[in-house]
Amino acid sequence: MSEDGQRKGFWGTTLNKLKSVLAKTKEQVSEESQEGDNQELPTVEQSQAQAADEEATANQAQTQTHNNTATAVQAKSVRAVDEDYIEHLEERLIKADLGLATVDPLIQTLRKESRGKNWTSENVDVFLQREFSSLLNETPQSGLSFKAGTNVYLIVGVNGVGKTTSIGKLAFRFKSEGKKVLLAAGDTFRAAAESQLEIWSQRAGVDIVRLADGADPGAVVYQALQKARAEQYDVVLVDTAGRLHNKTNLMAELKKIRTVVEKNSEGMNVESLLVLDASTGQNGLQQAKVFSEVCGLTGVILTKLDGTAKGGVVFAIAKELSIPVKLIGLGEKMEDLRDFDSALFVQALF
Repeated sequence: MSEDGQRKGFWGTTLNKLKSVLAKTKEQVSEESQEGDNQELPTVEQSQAQAADEEATANQAQTQTHNNTATAVQAKSVRAVDEDYIEHLEERLIKADLGLATVDPLIQTLRKESRGKNWTSENVDVFLQREFSSLLNETPQSGLSFKAGTNVYLIVGVNGVGKTTSIGKLAFRFKSEGKKVLLAAGDTFRAAAESQLEIWSQRAGVDIVRLADGADPGAVVYQALQKARAEQYDVVLVDTAGRLHNKTNLMAELKKIRTVVEKNSEGMNVESLLVLDASTGQNGLQQAKVFSEVCGLTGVILTKLDGTAKGGVVFAIAKELSIPVKLIGLGEKMEDLRDFDSALFVQALF
């Protein structure tokens, strides 16, 4: 593999492919609108438009030629599947953060199915798409749950994964849907964390409960839940301090917050979501294991899914913990937190 290919990782430009699919409809509408406008142009402008169309046609032809060349190159790059190919693939999958527990049975199945069949790398792509889809489908693929009444979302994760940003985007999303949203500033340990969350509350146009710096986070959550019940909020998003999953005392504090939620959320729908950086790798699997033990995870929010992120930990978490990815972050904009679509995700990988 080339140096550039290794830098991008096994998944390549997954983010760009996902964005392309999601933006396709919008682009088509825009093009149709432009075509309609061109029909109303005066004669001189029509001529200019025609010239532009001719140039676009020429560019399209050039693009087609480029695509044909790329297809030819791709055809030449098709490889026969031998033991050397399989060993190289195994190494790439491990580097893509699927983990040995996921990769080993996958490779064994590949060896068994390809034996004596003259498979090429194209057959392997089809095989991998099927197996990746199967891994994700073994986990219940439910979206973010929402029920009538108050819905509480406890957001957990280590520092630096995009937890506060994800809360802000979720708040914006629910607010845009007409929901009454309340934020609970439970990260009272990190300097300026509450101020950052308050900025997000202002951007999203939602309310917030915060106490003095250094206050008991359990007290913040308690007050937020009482306010939500009394004033009939649809959504409560609870921020928590970023905790290193290998620090027992810090995780004990998180467990206390979870206990406060359980004791004061009777009749409410409760979810516990772990925010994971897509490039974290197998450390993300360990985070998921520990956080699940402490606060009973119901889903994962996968952030920073940029062009270099590998994101293979999605499959490892699905296989070993049966915890579904519910949301993915595709950018910095307020609307760039999307529902996770397993079929689209696997399709984009290839």
